[in-house]
Amino acid sequence: MPKVTLTGYNEILKIDMEIILKIIATPIVLLLASKFMSTINIRDKKAAIYTALSIMIMGFIIGWLITLIFNVLTLGLFWLIGLGIVTRTIAYAVVIEIVDKFRGDFETKGFGSSVILSIWLAVAWGIVEIIT
Repeated sequence: MPKVTLTGYNEILKIDMEIILKIIATPIVLLLASKFMSTINIRDKKAAIYTALSIMIMGFIIGWLITLIFNVLTLGLFWLIGLGIVTRTIAYAVVIEIVDKFRGDFETKGFGSSVILSIWLAVAWGIVEIIT
């Protein structure tokens, strides 16, 4: 009798756990950034949760497109030399700026603060990927 393994289910559970941990980590990063950076303002914890979900959803919907545009504009140079994280970080900074324009309870003052927040998010999400 063949043995049934659950490796496919383990991968699905791993992806789900990663998404859940990112949903938990992102508002925490937003609140910490708001506390330590005067150029990032967020009204309260509820706003941090909604802003985090907005950033994640917008990143999922248009983040890949912005990353593709940056890769084309740089002729894929960053991707070829292994620095694709640079284009991804800039793409998420653009996503953060877009979310900033649509949400009244979240504000970044300048593109530089969005880049710094994007770096913080990349580090937090990298830690989540290492954990899962």
